[in-house]
Amino acid sequence: MARLVRLWNRLPREMMESPPIVVPREEQDLALSGLVLLARWKLVTVTMFLSTLTPKFYFALTVTSSFISGLIFVFEWWHFRKYGTSFIEQVSVSHLRPLIGGAESSPPAPAAFSAGENESSRQNMPECKVWRNPLNLFRGAEYSRYMWVTGKEPLTYYDMNLSAQDHQTFFTCDTDALRPSDTVMQKAWRERNPQARIKAAYQALELNNDCATAYVLLAEEEATTIVDAEKYFKQALKAGEMIYKKSQNCHSQSPQHEAQLRRDTNVLVYVKRRLAMCARKLGRIREAVKMMRDLMKEFPLLSMLNIHENLLEALLELQAYADVQAVLAKYDDISLPKSAAICYTAALLKARAVSERFSPETASRRGLSTAEINAVEAIHRAVEFNPHVPKYLLEMKSLVLPPEHILKRGDSEAVAYAFFHLQHWKRIEGALNLLHCTWEGTFRMIPYPLEKGHLFYPYPSCTETADRELLPTFHEVSVYPQKELPFFIHFTAGLCSFSAMLALLTHQFPELMVIFAKAVLRVLWPVSAPSVLASS
Repeated sequence: MARLVRLWNRLPREMMESPPIVVPREEQDLALSGLVLLARWKLVTVTMFLSTLTPKFYFALTVTSSFISGLIFVFEWWHFRKYGTSFIEQVSVSHLRPLIGGAESSPPAPAAFSAGENESSRQNMPECKVWRNPLNLFRGAEYSRYMWVTGKEPLTYYDMNLSAQDHQTFFTCDTDALRPSDTVMQKAWRERNPQARIKAAYQALELNNDCATAYVLLAEEEATTIVDAEKYFKQALKAGEMIYKKSQNCHSQSPQHEAQLRRDTNVLVYVKRRLAMCARKLGRIREAVKMMRDLMKEFPLLSMLNIHENLLEALLELQAYADVQAVLAKYDDISLPKSAAICYTAALLKARAVSERFSPETASRRGLSTAEINAVEAIHRAVEFNPHVPKYLLEMKSLVLPPEHILKRGDSEAVAYAFFHLQHWKRIEGALNLLHCTWEGTFRMIPYPLEKGHLFYPYPSCTETADRELLPTFHEVSVYPQKELPFFIHFTAGLCSFSAMLALLTHQFPELMVIFAKAVLRVLWPVSAPSVLASS
């Protein structure tokens, strides 16, 4: 049976008319004094307990405190050297600040690196764009041999993953499904296991003996010497030229054929470039120079591949400095992106004219000549673009194998440049001496490189993080500008030192340190049991 319930939202009249409860003032004071007395009594209890402790306890306490703070200091130092930040600071910023309610202010993104002088009208380029290293080594013939000899992995997973993405971009297209061998190679470029990639390349060759990309993969990863790599690339060139001619005849038929022509063009350019690099490594430098020049004439629109940097290095090996100057006149332009190879090669040519007769003592007495001023300004320009290079050229830091990708203005680019060009600087007498005497003067012109540059945009702040991803873990990444030690490293170091000193004093003078500890406790808690009892 249903019941009708009326909601009740009123208090009884008796409750509304009852007088309020009044607590006498004396009872309130008595309750508060009881709470104060209880708190003071607890302090007295703690003080009496600490006063009964022996010197051994204080010694153990200080030793434990010193040990724990020392561990925190070592961990903080290791984390700062490896990642460039304080672990405690990072945790407090990323986890504690949102809990407290503080808003994490995002700093304005710094400007990207410059492509030349006086480029304020140009749009800022991406700050941490990673570029393919134009002088990258062969993975099977050079990187793998280094790993076999030293037991160290020269390439990072991030770097190899970027290479896999490049290969998929260069060597695959939407029409791969039309040719079974290209379908197999499309899967091969996505494989992480090197042996699986090599096996897939052989499967593609079984389906089509003229699969150029299969020969490219075998040349890069299976060949253990440059001679073997060159043989594979010659087979790839033969197959690539044939496929390229077919694509040229059909490229106007449909958009799919145009995509196939772009892919076949990329394969042909890549093969010819690597063949030129093989000739350079095998000592046939003039042949390599001719191949590079022909490649640049045949495909002038592919300047983003930076083939001119390969040409610069080969011409420097031939000591053809006039030809080097001609290449620089074409590519060291405001409208083109700069690189360490261009900036430091220009500085090397100007240093070559004065370095043989340069002396710091003579220059300080008579001043710098016009040619010397030009050389110094060129060095300052190069150092501003990439401040990491001089440490490698002057052998202040040890070199490692260059990565397959570089970050312009970063340590990875400096390693790649110095690895190939250090011998060219050593060949010119006095060039390294001039660099040693002048390179640090660059930093006086740009006291705040992250905020304002002199000839280029401000130095990007993300290079350290990206370089740590590109360079192997056993390499100590160069950092610019140098970071100050975080507050927590200073704090933990001071705490560790102070507690260790207390432990030593407690061990040497136990009775005196106990008296000192009791005196400190009396200063901190100036209350005693008799006074509390008297007040009660």
